[in-house]
Amino acid sequence: MEIDHPSWRALAGALGGYGLILLAMTVLLFAVPTAIFTLL
Repeated sequence: MEIDHPSWRALAGALGGYGLILLAMTVLLFAVPTAIFTLL
């Protein structure tokens, strides 16, 4: 099985993008309010 096949790169890109979006949402929903409450 070829690992260099384009579909593997597409899958990796989709999972990576999804992971980045999840990470950004987590930061926005939890880290930012926590920082605000800590600072106030």
